[in-house]
Amino acid sequence: MATTPISFPLQGQATSSAHEYLARTTQTYPPSPESDLLKAIRTALRGSDTESISYIQSASFLDDSDPDTVDELTWNAHTVVLSQGGVMRKKWNFEEEGQAIQWACIGWLEQNIPANPTTSHSSAHYSSSSDPPPCRPEPGERPTFGPFAQVQQNSVPDLGKQTRVSAVFVFLRSIGRIFVKDGLEFTFALPFIVRKAWPLSPHGVMIQRVLEPSEFEEAELTGDAILPTIFSVTSPFSEAGAVGLTAGIVGGLRGEGTPSLKDEDENSTKPLKPVSPTEMVVWASHRGPASKDDVLVTVDVEKKQLSVWRYAYIKPKDTPLPLGHAQAEVLAKKRQSLAGLEKRRSSAMFADMRHPLSPTLRPREQSPTPQFGGFHDLPPLSSFPGMPPALSTTTTLASLVTGGESSQRTHVKGRRNSLTRNDLSVTMDRMVLGGRFDGDPGLLPIEHGRMKAAYWMEQIYTQEITAGDAQSWRSISVALFDDRYDGVSSRALMSVCLPHSQSAFLFSISSGLNSTLKAMPLTHIPAISVASIRATRENVWDLVVVKPNHELAILTHGTQEIPIELYSSSSALPPIDNEGTMQIDPKHVPPVDHGPIIAIHTGYFSTATVTFVDGWKERVTIDLIPHDHLVSQCMQILSLSLPSDHIFALHSMFLHKWSARGRHTADKGDFEHFASTFFSCFLLPHETRPVDDDPWSRLGLSPSHGHFIDDPALKGLKMPPNPLPRTTLTEETKPHFLMGPALCALHTLGENLRLMVDQYQSLIRLVPLICAVAKVVRPEWGDYWKRLCPDDVPTWPSPATTVTAFIDDRLPVWPPDISAILYGRISNPDWHVPWDTQEVAVRFGIAPAFTYGQLDPLSALKHLTDIYKCLADKNVPQTQKRAENAMFLMVNAELGPEFLSRLPIGIAAPLREAARTCQLAPPGDWPLSAYRAIGRNDLAASADDAPDILYNDGYKSVKEFINPTKPRQTIGEIVDQARAAGAGEVDTVTGVELDLADFTDIRFGQDRRLEEVARMMCSSKVPNVKWVERPELNEHDQTKEHQNLVTRIAERTLALPFGRAMFTFGSVPTVTREAYTIPKVEFSIRVQPMNVTITPEPGKTPAPESLSWGDFHNGVAAGLRISPFSAGVESSWIAFNKPSELTPEHAGFLFGLGLTGHLKEMLTWHTFGYLTPKHDLTSIGVLLGLSAANVGSSNTHVTKLLAVHTPALLPTPSVDLNVSLMTQAAGLAGVGLLYLGTKNRRMAEVCLNQISRKDLVQPDLSNEHREAYTFAAALAFGMIMLGKGSSVPADITLISRLTTLIHGDVGMSSYRGAQVLFDINLTSPSATIALGLMYLRTERQDIADILTIPETVLALNRIQPSFVLIRTIARSLIMWDAVEPTPEWLGAQIPSTIRDAVDGQMKGKVVDDAMELAYYNILAGCCFAVGLKYAGTAREGAYMMIIKNFDLFTRLAYSAGPHFDHKIKRSSYRDGLNLISISLSMVMAGTGEITCFRRLRYAYGMYQQTIYNQQSKYSVHVATHMSIGLLFLGGGRFTLGTSDAAIACMVAAFFPRTHHVSSDNKSYLQALRHFWVLAVEPRCLIARDVDSAEVVYLPVKITMKEGKDTGTTQLISPTLIPDLDKLLSIRVDTPRYWPFYLDTEHLPRHRQSLLRSQTLFVKRRTAFLSYTEDPRGSRSLFVRSGSSAGDAATLDFPQSTDTKIHPAGDLGEFITSFSNDVLFLAFADHFSRETEIEEERMFQAYCHAALLDSILQDKPQTLQTHLMLFLYRTMSPKSRYFHLRLQDLRFAADFYSKIYDRRFSGRSENNARTPLVRDSTVAGALHALDQQLDSVRTTPQFVKVLGQYARGELIAEPEASVSHSLAWYLLRNGVPVSTLLVILKGLARDAHTQCSGLAPPEGTDNSALLDLGIKEVLHGAGTKMTTALGSGWSVRSLDEIIDAWKIDG
Repeated sequence: MATTPISFPLQGQATSSAHEYLARTTQTYPPSPESDLLKAIRTALRGSDTESISYIQSASFLDDSDPDTVDELTWNAHTVVLSQGGVMRKKWNFEEEGQAIQWACIGWLEQNIPANPTTSHSSAHYSSSSDPPPCRPEPGERPTFGPFAQVQQNSVPDLGKQTRVSAVFVFLRSIGRIFVKDGLEFTFALPFIVRKAWPLSPHGVMIQRVLEPSEFEEAELTGDAILPTIFSVTSPFSEAGAVGLTAGIVGGLRGEGTPSLKDEDENSTKPLKPVSPTEMVVWASHRGPASKDDVLVTVDVEKKQLSVWRYAYIKPKDTPLPLGHAQAEVLAKKRQSLAGLEKRRSSAMFADMRHPLSPTLRPREQSPTPQFGGFHDLPPLSSFPGMPPALSTTTTLASLVTGGESSQRTHVKGRRNSLTRNDLSVTMDRMVLGGRFDGDPGLLPIEHGRMKAAYWMEQIYTQEITAGDAQSWRSISVALFDDRYDGVSSRALMSVCLPHSQSAFLFSISSGLNSTLKAMPLTHIPAISVASIRATRENVWDLVVVKPNHELAILTHGTQEIPIELYSSSSALPPIDNEGTMQIDPKHVPPVDHGPIIAIHTGYFSTATVTFVDGWKERVTIDLIPHDHLVSQCMQILSLSLPSDHIFALHSMFLHKWSARGRHTADKGDFEHFASTFFSCFLLPHETRPVDDDPWSRLGLSPSHGHFIDDPALKGLKMPPNPLPRTTLTEETKPHFLMGPALCALHTLGENLRLMVDQYQSLIRLVPLICAVAKVVRPEWGDYWKRLCPDDVPTWPSPATTVTAFIDDRLPVWPPDISAILYGRISNPDWHVPWDTQEVAVRFGIAPAFTYGQLDPLSALKHLTDIYKCLADKNVPQTQKRAENAMFLMVNAELGPEFLSRLPIGIAAPLREAARTCQLAPPGDWPLSAYRAIGRNDLAASADDAPDILYNDGYKSVKEFINPTKPRQTIGEIVDQARAAGAGEVDTVTGVELDLADFTDIRFGQDRRLEEVARMMCSSKVPNVKWVERPELNEHDQTKEHQNLVTRIAERTLALPFGRAMFTFGSVPTVTREAYTIPKVEFSIRVQPMNVTITPEPGKTPAPESLSWGDFHNGVAAGLRISPFSAGVESSWIAFNKPSELTPEHAGFLFGLGLTGHLKEMLTWHTFGYLTPKHDLTSIGVLLGLSAANVGSSNTHVTKLLAVHTPALLPTPSVDLNVSLMTQAAGLAGVGLLYLGTKNRRMAEVCLNQISRKDLVQPDLSNEHREAYTFAAALAFGMIMLGKGSSVPADITLISRLTTLIHGDVGMSSYRGAQVLFDINLTSPSATIALGLMYLRTERQDIADILTIPETVLALNRIQPSFVLIRTIARSLIMWDAVEPTPEWLGAQIPSTIRDAVDGQMKGKVVDDAMELAYYNILAGCCFAVGLKYAGTAREGAYMMIIKNFDLFTRLAYSAGPHFDHKIKRSSYRDGLNLISISLSMVMAGTGEITCFRRLRYAYGMYQQTIYNQQSKYSVHVATHMSIGLLFLGGGRFTLGTSDAAIACMVAAFFPRTHHVSSDNKSYLQALRHFWVLAVEPRCLIARDVDSAEVVYLPVKITMKEGKDTGTTQLISPTLIPDLDKLLSIRVDTPRYWPFYLDTEHLPRHRQSLLRSQTLFVKRRTAFLSYTEDPRGSRSLFVRSGSSAGDAATLDFPQSTDTKIHPAGDLGEFITSFSNDVLFLAFADHFSRETEIEEERMFQAYCHAALLDSILQDKPQTLQTHLMLFLYRTMSPKSRYFHLRLQDLRFAADFYSKIYDRRFSGRSENNARTPLVRDSTVAGALHALDQQLDSVRTTPQFVKVLGQYARGELIAEPEASVSHSLAWYLLRNGVPVSTLLVILKGLARDAHTQCSGLAPPEGTDNSALLDLGIKEVLHGAGTKMTTALGSGWSVRSLDEIIDAWKIDG
């Protein structure tokens, strides 16, 4: 090996722009004499073991995750500069801090990135994580909440994920600063002076504090150990923790897995054992690009010992252990002894009393004296977002620095705020032991070691060093290098250089037993400095060594040495003087001799900095990595096949040869040098090419000639002559013994390059090298490559010139052919695939070098063989399953479409067909990446976690950009809009905006029903009212009539928000930072036809109380517009919208936010501002809102809040809280919501007691809301015990009490006196509904019988008629399953006496009013029960039953009658109609059914005073508007659920109690009318085109289960789907869209996806239009293109045709209608345009047919294949890649003709499909080339050369065209190699001679039959002796070979 050093130029002074900047800005002070006192003061302030602040320091950080970026940090005393690539990026100045910078570094910081940055979940919210989870139902028990509510309750708040971010750590005198890359800044206190810091892995930094000399003195005086010096900082919110010492670290090597401690038990029970404080950290690694090992090196100066440590991050535990009594006493005594020392002792007093262990004090220059101040106490750590509460128990470092006595900041200038031994010990013990020493130490728990330490160190090697080395430990240099797999294990080498003794120790860092790390010494070498650098290998770093004689060398390949030398570059730029002017006169730049090199430091990657003896530093780049990737690939494959000494010899010789030529890379010169080196190493004869000085001839040698040789534009020009063939110097010498393995390795690499089309250029450069080796040891392999690349192999190998003695018999005659092997694998699953990178070395018995580790250069080969194994797995008989396994393998290997596009079309064909198989029927449980890989981005979007948003936020859809539906705005229009917006002319918010155009246009786009609802529900615009003029009235009477009309319309307007809240529910997806607008309420009207606007007179407006409640409901409607899934509704946003004075509107707004769950985010202190003023409406809104937001959670915070507003929850219920009864009722209702379904006995008892509250028995002015309070208590009781009623004694007692409240106690007065304890008129209906909810769905007939309906007139007269209605509802709730929308069930609910009496009325009999009222109340109750059971189902039977009764009650309610009795009955009819209309809308909720809407619209317009009862008009409007709102719930996107919780909330919201006016809350609390929100479910199935993102019509088949019956229904989305508990599956089965199957029964992910987002993303097939554009399917491409019979023929046999007569001739024009695929659009634009050039018309016709074929079958991936087939068909045989493409075409043809139908089509499973490319198309391309070959194979020149080849004769160098033709012929016909042909010829001749003329069976006389038999044997033997494809050796070729042998019969 040559020992000449490799030279590298020095690149100038090693200074950066940051260094130059700091050098100019740093203030320097002239040296002046200082007194000892001043020196001592400066030392005390600065620390005795730190760098001088006048120095400019720098540190670089190599980030392995971002190899292109190198961060460099440069700092001086007060300024830190961050640079990247020499460019200053950021600067920080700390002069204002008054402290000097001790050290700075760059490292990792673990940061929590919240999923929703605007949302925080801390203990300050009502939804605190410390609350118990909602009550879970027992197994087999019916859940209280529906599936959607369960998902919302069970969802864990996404607190984000932990990510590593780069951060700059700056350590000042007493504080540390952290600057994160994303802009965050943190400050933390330091109780010590930092000496130095090192970045650690995975995150954080290690810091070592200054070891003051005073500590040694104090340690000797007290006998205590010196406190730790090594700490780690892992979070800005936690203290710097001491690094723990452990006996061993197990696992977690190289960042894989989680490490653990050997002595885990000991460290989990005992205090932390820190690392010895005398260990001085020299160096620490951080998993940079050089190595992945976590090691550090320390030196113990006293012990003269060098140690190598492993460190590991182990997350600390949180729980401290109780402190034992004995431990407490010892600790207390120790603290008392420390207290006897002086309180303040300056370390400067010990400046002259140096301890031997204390580091030497170095001289330092003068520095400004910083000023220090005290620190504020930091808030508890738990107050920081995302911090665990456990951290709040620990104190902060800042409080320790100030003594923890006061939180006041004290400014004491000039005072040193450092810690003495006593203070430091307290702080250190806090950091190490975790105790707080402000009080009695014996009362504190002790925090064990695992709780305190985050990083742990294990000593893995110790080395004794000399005293001189120990004293000069700062100059020790350490480097990790050569990190790779060496054949045994993955290991790294580490060098520790001791410059004092001029030697470097080399260690091997590898894994030991039980996943521990071990360090083994290898050797030591003379050195004075070392550094790791990426010099010779791209993935492995080497070591640069400065020897004692100041020479440099590179240690590579382990410990092999390559000498290098550095020289000054003459091209260095002139220096710059102080004024910044460049010195351009060379006379002023004399060369300076800086002396020898004494040190080298790692820069980044291949750059290092060398230091000369005079301190001068220069930068140098040592880059010996070849730029040609082919060279690296060759080296990598050879290192896996050859021994290490030979690899190093080859590598070293190449580097020397390449460097001798200046390491030039032009024209791929580095590979030429590699080939030359290879020839030299393996003693091969050099191939030389004659040199021609003619520039024209030399142009033929250039790469440009090779690039443009096939360019059709240059064919008509004269081209430079092709280069002359290389002439080989023949030398008869024995080949190198490693040439066989080398040939195998290089051949394998060549086969790998064959698999990538973009690697063909590299392949043709490699082939000559392969053939040169093969020529000696196995010429047949050269023949193989001559066939594939005839231009690059000089001659045909011949048996005549082969030296038999040199043949390596370990190699097969014919080399492995990857295409044939892969073909054989999928054709025959038993075929063995012999490809493995280790296989060559094992076969030849070689221990490979692994110079590049396990880096595999055959990645494509390995991936393909694995995929082909899956495709041919004989253990998986199903075609579909094999394809799925192969695709899953590709996804896991991250091989996407770009990988397939690089493969030749033949090799890629099986993979594309497998992807197509999966595309047509993908499995349901694949990851998102797998769906995207097969082109099913619709399934990927459906499986995504991000819910679908129906709103476009102002952005246009994709389709709108491609095909705009309206012209783009002009500049003038845009200016007008901007001018109007700037002038304040913005549209006012009406409150009915849905902003769901893309959804509503599809859902209700056929008519204008939504616009009509919006018009009716709008309360902010002046309504138009039709009024019949009465001319007989005078002006005064007319004005009076107008005012009466205004008053009547005002009642309707005040009721509008009930319906508007339902209609616009959830229509605002996101809130802005602006104030939220609540629409106003307009009471003016516009009278038509006069078109006169009338405003109410001052005295005619509704009462203030009425207005307040109207505004309250208006605010609720505004709040409910905000979607429950909306982000950004946080406590600060709510407080931002708070008015200066509390208003009813804002109260309702808060209630609306609570109903949608947004009040969970409200902070506790924000709540007090709402509740303290005792504003009734605001209190009601907040209490109910918080309860609704935390429904069913039993939240303790909200419970306390309710308790202070509800006396019943207090220990003394009689206390006067100054809270109105209405607010108390809201508090009770809130209790019901908060404890919904929890069966909380305590709360249920409270609510039950309140039903019969004593002070509410007698009505008076103070308890006018007593009935509302009673109903609230009853509903709360029913909600708490919802469906949980049983037969246990506790429930029997409750039943008894409820029965008493319902029916009264007959014997009560006999023994308790005449006092009435409760008013049965109040308690009976309340207790009735409470009992019904308690036993909901229990089917308890005995409980239902308690609620009997009186059957006699006498009994009916004793109770109110409405009681019958409520008892009917309660009985139906209990007997839930019996409820049926049938006349039979309805009749069974009516007592026979009542039914007979009413039937008699039909016959003319007189019926008692009580009977009649009871009958119609029962009817209304039954309708309401049916509405509850079938809510949101749109069941036809329920609809028909309710609509029938609706019409009946309408006729009764609108019938006129003057009698008073008739008016009473009409009022009852009216109340019944209100309930029935709501029941109707409950069943049809969200459907927008037009027939229902027509009836409700008629009721909306009936506002005349004479039509309805004056006292109930408001309730009529409320019912009508709620019915309309329910019908269009959420704009049609929502419906009602039927879970227990939903039923209870619907009962509360639609409870049959009327409100006379808008302020009427006496009988029922109006706020409860909005509880319907908690029953809402988003069950509207929406189909969205994944490409255009537009909502589309989609036929779906829905399978559901009702009881034990299963049925399938055909629906068209958007549509409401059944309850998800009943839904089994959803199938998309339409020819217009790709198939889609949502299996909600068996696949939890599908169910979760539907619960999260009710959107089906679908992918339209490209040959169809959507149902919106083409409802009947008459415009599909199949219809438009006709049969397209000629397209297949055009693809098989291209010909120039006139596409204008084609049915789809204008394909390029209308393609945008069928596809948004950019590929189709671009293809049509470029290749399918009309052309007049005849030569291009055939190509245009072919492209037209290919595009039509691809669109019709939606297979864009075939366009590339068709283009390649056309290229193959038309390529010239002289093309450089012709034979490679021919082999690929043979593979494709054989695959589609012989394998596809058998193994890929699915025919064996009776599920056959057509291939992506027809076999006739591929065969047609091959046939076109065969026709060209037929014209060549009969020429005399060819026949002559073929005969020479067949007979094994030496082929005289033929013309290039003949040689091309021979390679073409041999490749196409699968002819065996010449050597085998000679053998076959001899065998055939011998067989003919032996068998001719002999009698059977030894022979035959039939010569023709004998020849035929011999031919068959020859054909079979020849085919088996070569790895041919499916077609084998063609019979025609066999005949021609036999003719060439000249064998006569």
